[in-house]
Amino acid sequence: MNADEFNQKADDTLSAIEDALDACDTGLDWDFAGGILTIECDNGSQVIINRQAPTRQIWVAARAGGFHFDYHADENCWKQDELELFALLNKSLSEQSGETVNLVAHA
Repeated sequence: MNADEFNQKADDTLSAIEDALDACDTGLDWDFAGGILTIECDNGSQVIINRQAPTRQIWVAARAGGFHFDYHADENCWKQDELELFALLNKSLSEQSGETVNLVAHA
């Protein structure tokens, strides 16, 4: 994947996360600024998502740790080993917020 393809795929993914947050009935707040999507839970904890152009990855920082996702074209998703990006976001946001969070990616 070249740099332009990566940037487009990362933009689409961050946009899809924002759309999923909009559709999710939770107390989560988020802000997208400077290429960084920060999701804040009512208790003040955060999940931070951003692109890493040099490695062509999406990175996620959560209480559970730091995660680096590569794009898998054959599966049309971002994964770290067998862990899919939206699955991690649902798990991390549910644990951190105390709410059931079910973000759904729409292709």
